[in-house]
Amino acid sequence: MAFELPPLPYAENALAGAGMCQETLELHHDKHHQAYVTALNGFVESKPELAGKTLEEIIAFSYGKPEIAPVFNNAGQHWNHILFWKNLSPKGGQIPTGLEKKIAEDFGSVEEFKKLFKQAATTQFGSGWAWLVLDKTGKLAVTKTANGSNPLAEGQGKALLGLDVWEHAYYLDFRNRRPDYITNYLDKLANYEFAEAELKSA
Repeated sequence: MAFELPPLPYAENALAGAGMCQETLELHHDKHHQAYVTALNGFVESKPELAGKTLEEIIAFSYGKPEIAPVFNNAGQHWNHILFWKNLSPKGGQIPTGLEKKIAEDFGSVEEFKKLFKQAATTQFGSGWAWLVLDKTGKLAVTKTANGSNPLAEGQGKALLGLDVWEHAYYLDFRNRRPDYITNYLDKLANYEFAEAELKSA
């Protein structure tokens, strides 16, 4: 069965008031994410070794293999964006009590978490992602990955939040001001309720 572009869980203009315009979502979801899905399906059709594998299995199979790097890049980006759309909310920025308590326990404070997340997202050179993960020891951690890689591939833990810092994710809204995009995400767009639900299900 071919992989498919998932629908957005909100209208394409739903995030405009929180700093992500309709044109950004149309281009990012309908064009960029669709391109990753289309390319991935092409690889699955042409490579028998990928037949019948889940997205997660393809990511694990192709990670660290330069000869099939395009497979990994497109599979990774499909997985990353599935999570990313769920990470955004028109009512984002409000941290529920359970997650706030866990953040305070593991980072010291919400402010420290946001500082570390912003540092990771800002210092990811070129394209990539910043993540809030639940690591293998049961603690929250902030990580970053390059290009289309992710915590699943790199064994960093379970991803609770992931922020796309490829320039196409924010250029229409913030031009080259990546730090402003990150702050806006943390304060107005991040779906912390989704992150808390993922934490509880871990």
